[in-house]
Amino acid sequence: MRTFCLFLCLTMLAPLSASERIKDIASIAGVRSNQLIGYGLVVGLDGTGDQTSQTPFTVQTFNNMLSEFGITVPPGTRIQMRNVAAVAIHADLPPFAQPGQAIDITVSSIGNAQSLRGGSLLMTPLKGADGQVYAIAQGNLVVGGFGAEGADGSRITVNVPSVGRIPRGATVERAVPSPFTNNDHLVFNLNRHDFTTAKRVVDRINETFGPDVAQAIDGGSIRVRAPLDPNHRVDYLSMVENLRIEQGAATAKVIINSRTGTIVIGQDVRVQPAAVTHGGLTVTITENPEVSQPDAPFGGGQTVISPSSQINIEEGDSRMFVFNPGVSLDEIVRAVNQVGAAPGDLMAILEALRQAGALSAELVVI
Repeated sequence: MRTFCLFLCLTMLAPLSASERIKDIASIAGVRSNQLIGYGLVVGLDGTGDQTSQTPFTVQTFNNMLSEFGITVPPGTRIQMRNVAAVAIHADLPPFAQPGQAIDITVSSIGNAQSLRGGSLLMTPLKGADGQVYAIAQGNLVVGGFGAEGADGSRITVNVPSVGRIPRGATVERAVPSPFTNNDHLVFNLNRHDFTTAKRVVDRINETFGPDVAQAIDGGSIRVRAPLDPNHRVDYLSMVENLRIEQGAATAKVIINSRTGTIVIGQDVRVQPAAVTHGGLTVTITENPEVSQPDAPFGGGQTVISPSSQINIEEGDSRMFVFNPGVSLDEIVRAVNQVGAAPGDLMAILEALRQAGALSAELVVI
């Protein structure tokens, strides 16, 4: 049976004349989020925490916490804490976040806890890449997963119960310095590097605010003069980021996912004159073992099973189609569908066209 071919042809979602806001195609250099990470304890679990015999770091963390309150556990004491789990906490600190603001956090078990459902995260500092504490996390977890286990060892799990979230579960304690007001200019970084798009952004800003306000640094960055006063700068950027421009056409590409058989062909892909033939070879092997038994009931013989294999080879009809000079995406799709190529066959056809120099596009295999 021929494998079903998922053939996806990407075209631009909007007409070529459609315009987009600068804020949708570019970001301001330095205005970004920062990653935070921390390590702590979740308590209050219903016997689904870490097995301390296999996770000694949970016991060590618990003992360190008790020592902060003046409680010393006698040496050699074996502690069984099925209601405690060691966890890692991570969060994104948004740009311009100020002390006192709340951010969402994600809590993940790093031991062998079965579930974090019903647990509470104890106060945990969240640090940045520089080792400084930027937020303090604490709160009750919201866990979307669920797990159940029977006495005979049978178990069922829905989603992932060892990961949870705490909405607004961390309070910002330190602001990240921002270069937003440090210079008399700002840099816009395009989400997709393209010289045509960069030129159109520069032209559009200069047409609106005057000559030489914007300058292209390269195909992905544009320097824009801006007022130093923060209030005026915000107003100014609000106008800049809402300007509309037409993006340049993307590079002609054919994307092949060899694992899923998905093939994506860009709109500007063209094929030079070429002839392609396609045919399939099907090999079918059938096993029919034959049983041979002795004639007489007490003849002393033995029952023998003899293998018997039948091999059948069928060659599909080979059909040839011709690509005329500079055919469009629609013609490529129609020709391939007429042949009925499977994903593997289509990949081979496209690769052969590239090797022959007939495919005017970049072939990317992921």
